[in-house]
Amino acid sequence: MSERTTPARRLTAVVAVVGVVALGAAACGGTTKNSSSKDSSSAPTAASTASADPGAPLKKGLTIAYLPKAVNNPYFTTSDTGGRKAVEAAGSTYKEVGTSSSTDTAGQVSYVNTLTQQRVDAIAVSAQDPGALCTALNQARKNGVKVVTYDSDTNAGCRDVFISQASSEDLGRTEVQLMAEQIGNKGRIAILSAAQTATNQNTWIGFMKDELKKPQYKDIQLVKVAYGNDDAQTSFQQTQGLLQQYPDLKGIISPTTVGIKAAAQYLSGSKYKGKVQLTGLGTPNDMRAYVADGTVRSFELWDPAKLGALAAHTAIALVSGRITGAPGQTYTAGDMGTFTIGQDSTVVLGKPTVFDKSTIGQFNF
Repeated sequence: MSERTTPARRLTAVVAVVGVVALGAAACGGTTKNSSSKDSSSAPTAASTASADPGAPLKKGLTIAYLPKAVNNPYFTTSDTGGRKAVEAAGSTYKEVGTSSSTDTAGQVSYVNTLTQQRVDAIAVSAQDPGALCTALNQARKNGVKVVTYDSDTNAGCRDVFISQASSEDLGRTEVQLMAEQIGNKGRIAILSAAQTATNQNTWIGFMKDELKKPQYKDIQLVKVAYGNDDAQTSFQQTQGLLQQYPDLKGIISPTTVGIKAAAQYLSGSKYKGKVQLTGLGTPNDMRAYVADGTVRSFELWDPAKLGALAAHTAIALVSGRITGAPGQTYTAGDMGTFTIGQDSTVVLGKPTVFDKSTIGQFNF
C-alpha cells in the first residue's frame, strides 16, 4: 500500500461537507459524539497514566499524521487542509495518508500500523468503523503516539480525544426540525445516510428518531433509512429508488455531504423538484446552485477546515503534555480560543449553522 502525502468552515447541521455528487466526496459519513462504550481491549487512557501541565511549552518539530475516511473526499480535503495549516503554523510537519474508499477499514488499519512504525508523534483519524481500528490505535498509543479522532469517532477507549463537529444531539434533532418546518409537520420522509457502519451517521439518526417521537411530529412517518455509502453515484441511485418505492414521499434528510448533493442533483432534474423537500448536512459551495434554483430550502453544517485545525491544536497539546484528554481539562487552540474536554474525552467544535437563500452567500467553502 503506497503512502500518500498531500499538502493539503462551519455550518450547522452540515456534514459533514465539502462536496460531492458526481465526484464522490463525502463527509458526514463519519461520527459526531456517539456515547461509545469503552473497548474491552483498550489501553489505559492518557488521562489515567499521566498528569497535565497546562503551562508546558508547545513542542515544535513534531510529525502529525492525518488519516481521513477517504483521501479523495472534498470534505476531508477541506478539513485536512485546515489541519495542515495549523500544524505548519505551529512549527511541525503535516502528512496525510489514507484509502480512496470510505469503507476500506482494513486499509485504515494498515495505515495506522505503518504510522506507528514510522514513529509519528500523533495521528488524527476519522474512523470508518467504531471498533475496527481499536487494536491498531491502542498499539500506537502504547508506543507513545497520541491519537485524536475527528468527524467520526472510534470507541472511546481507543483514542485520547475526539473532536466532534457539533453535539450529535443538536445535529440529529435540528435536521428533523428543519424538515418538519418544510413539510408542514406532515407526510412520509426518508433518510439517506452514508455507510451502514458510520458512527456519526448512526448517532445522528438515533437522535432523529427520538425527535420524531415528540407529539408535534405525530403526522410525520419515517419510512426508510437508505445507505449511499458516501458514494455520489450510489447516493443518486438510492434517491431515485426511494422515490420509486415511495412516490408520495414528502422529504429526505441526508446527514452526509455526499448524499445531500447527490440527492439534490437527482431532484433538481426530476418531477419531484420543489415537491419533495431535502435537507441535511452539506457545504455552501456544493449546495449553492440547488438553493438558488429552489431544489433545497435550507440545510446545515459546520466549518470542516476549523474541525481539522482543532484536531491539530489538540494533538499538539496532547504531545506537549498540556492536556491528557481527561474531562474538565481546558486548553487554547491557537486563535480559535479555549476549549474544554467533555464527557468521554470529547471536544465539541460548536453549534451547527443553517444555510438558506438569505445566508448562504456569506459563506465560501
